[in-house]
Amino acid sequence: DWVNEKLLQFQPLMPDFAARRRRLLAQLAPNSLVILASRAEMLRNHDADYKYRPDSSFYYLTGFAEPEALLCLHNTAKNDLEQMSILFCRERNPEREIWDGLRAGLEGAVTQFGMDCALPIDDLDNEMVTLLNGKNRVYVRLGYDAAFDARFSRWLQTLHGRQRQGAKPPLEIVALDAILDEMRLIKDATEIELMRRAAFISAQGHMRAMQTVRPGLPEYALEAEVVYPYMRAGCPVAYNSIVGGGKNACILHYVENNQILKNGDLVLIDAGAEYEYYAGDISRTFPVNGTFSPEQKQLYQLVLDAQLAAIDALQVGQSCKAYHHVAVRVLTQGLLQLGLLTGELEDLIDNHGYREFYMHGTGHWLGMDVHDVGAYYDADEQPRLLQENMVLTVEPGLYIAPDNMNVEARWRGMGIRIEDDVRITRNGPEILTAAVPKTIEAIEALMQKRLE
Repeated sequence: DWVNEKLLQFQPLMPDFAARRRRLLAQLAPNSLVILASRAEMLRNHDADYKYRPDSSFYYLTGFAEPEALLCLHNTAKNDLEQMSILFCRERNPEREIWDGLRAGLEGAVTQFGMDCALPIDDLDNEMVTLLNGKNRVYVRLGYDAAFDARFSRWLQTLHGRQRQGAKPPLEIVALDAILDEMRLIKDATEIELMRRAAFISAQGHMRAMQTVRPGLPEYALEAEVVYPYMRAGCPVAYNSIVGGGKNACILHYVENNQILKNGDLVLIDAGAEYEYYAGDISRTFPVNGTFSPEQKQLYQLVLDAQLAAIDALQVGQSCKAYHHVAVRVLTQGLLQLGLLTGELEDLIDNHGYREFYMHGTGHWLGMDVHDVGAYYDADEQPRLLQENMVLTVEPGLYIAPDNMNVEARWRGMGIRIEDDVRITRNGPEILTAAVPKTIEAIEALMQKRLE
């Protein structure tokens, strides 16, 4: 109940979508057009759709969550300050709204979402040919949706076919993501607060799982405990939840979640809530029976040491890959000390000898998408430097395959990952997900406070 009381204290928080559109337009060449479509609805099976979620970049610029929508941003050669936002969307339809829910319609697109103009989506083909005519440059996203790509090609073909009548096809086609992804990568104050809320809600699920797990419980039942606080907060899951007991934790993207949790095993949970289109992403690993065994303690502490060292490496101006190298060094040194690896430390690092037990990166950008947009390398193909208000995950792990005969049996079948969401600041890293215990002592203490 206190969680819900906390949620009630959250004041409504809405990004300034119009300001984002202005920021984007300010970066464009004169006489340009931006075209950005939302994603199509997706069929789940037969005539049942998945619950609709708009494309993240489209929502980032519009706040509009209905399907069948396309945004155009237009600035003219006559006056760089003359800008227009046009939203193509569905018109109001009382009969369809009985079945599918209310629509904003053309009027709502202007009054509720701040568009300069709204046009029927059914008129898109004719209107787009007019909008494209005579533009110097068109910013568009291609390669994501074959149907949209084909439709865009038809618009261009129509213009080329009308050149004798004076039509002027665009001079340049430019990838929109090159600009928009960079905007999304650096979070503003509103986004940071939304991500703090996503992290807070995500944390409740992990703590509830620690307090409800017990031997004999199916993984899917523990998954239900994890997502319960998310649903209570009105949040969908940000991605398919991983609840892997025992050897299942060695499968990095294990989502079947259909086995029985066994006494003496660890369980790895990777789950997060999505709050107002911003994702939380947390991993925790803990003993099903509430107490780490000696071997589990040794491996777990090694992963935790690597994670803490990696977080400390997240400083403004440092390479975005540096924290991975820090984690790799700590893990490799620890594996040598435990006898799971043999050889020289530098050789094992240089030759990736550790990848038998640690085969993934240490993190990724986080935002509206769990694996959020943004380049990891600069124009010179060097790892980019960290900037204030980037947000990323830190998630080192160790995975000892159950059939790995190169190690002693006592180590086999253990998978451990510890993941937090971290904001880059000039004063050092801010751990957004710090509410979830991750030391051995804190986890065991929380697990003693069982929820019934």
